[in-house]
Amino acid sequence: MTDSPSPAPPDARSRARGALLGLAVGDALGAPAENLKPSQIRERWGRIEGFVASEPAGTDDTEYAVFSGLLLAEHGSGLTVEHVEAAWHQWIADRDEGPFHGAGFSERGTLENLRRGLAAPTTAQHRHAWSDGLAMRAAPFGVYAAGRPAQAARLVAVDGTVSHDGEGLYGGQAVAAGVAAAMAAEGPDAVVQAALSVIPDDCWTARSLHRAVSAARRAAGPPLAVERAIRHTVVIGGYPWTDLAPEAVGLAFGAFTAARGEFAPAVLTAVNMGRDADTTAAVAGALAGALRGVEGIPEAWARAIGPVRGSCLPSMAGRHVVQVADLLVAGEPPGAGTRAVAGGRRTAP
Repeated sequence: MTDSPSPAPPDARSRARGALLGLAVGDALGAPAENLKPSQIRERWGRIEGFVASEPAGTDDTEYAVFSGLLLAEHGSGLTVEHVEAAWHQWIADRDEGPFHGAGFSERGTLENLRRGLAAPTTAQHRHAWSDGLAMRAAPFGVYAAGRPAQAARLVAVDGTVSHDGEGLYGGQAVAAGVAAAMAAEGPDAVVQAALSVIPDDCWTARSLHRAVSAARRAAGPPLAVERAIRHTVVIGGYPWTDLAPEAVGLAFGAFTAARGEFAPAVLTAVNMGRDADTTAAVAGALAGALRGVEGIPEAWARAIGPVRGSCLPSMAGRHVVQVADLLVAGEPPGAGTRAVAGGRRTAP
């Protein structure tokens, strides 16, 4: 009796769609649990095993990822800080729509600085430059720079210069590089190594990522025991802010590692650890989706994701993450991102 052949690895388009659809699914799964403790999650729902909202939808994480992905599709590797700053003005800061429901502290601080007439990198000088706001929108850079973690890290830092500094930049770079590696990898270990390769060894983000991944590799037993082991290594007990980039990125990579890169257990582990659950699940979902392809996402979860609603970024309403993924993987030349995808609708800033 011969062994059956191993299934073919997912192709580039499947991985690209998996990364961005995985981000949106994780975001929607985690949104109801955002800022909750694990005990509060258990009290309300037991263990979250699927969507608990009647109309699941992504939050600012998905909408900002769409924004950055479309900007990247337009400019490609020629993206500059000036391009990013101009897009923030045109599509966010200078518009009358608002009040940007669900926007994180780093995004609000950046918008305030832009509206005051400040320019990058001064726009990132606010109290939350260390937040996970760049990490949540970093996946498109990994999709675009598939198999090139250093390039993904370089490009996401260009985007992040407008809004983040220090650990906030490192968090975004780790996620972008991890997704870039996952787009070409066969297992999760290469993804973790890529993330660590683009940030300083002694930074807080690297230390958190190391601790969470090590705990995930050692952990055994039921899901609750695994989640507790990962969370214990990273979360600062009693600290009020849940959107710390080193914490969120560590939790996301820990969840991804504990699940051995499989999509459903990765995002559910992230969701049930609480804290900034929408972002940690979005990052874990992007990593697992890029590694396993869109086929690795439960079909019912994938079907639940529609075009973004624009509740945070009204200018992004109507765009779908799958369309963004297709633009990025197609390697469109500069300017192509402004072409219509469907119904004559512009799909990029």
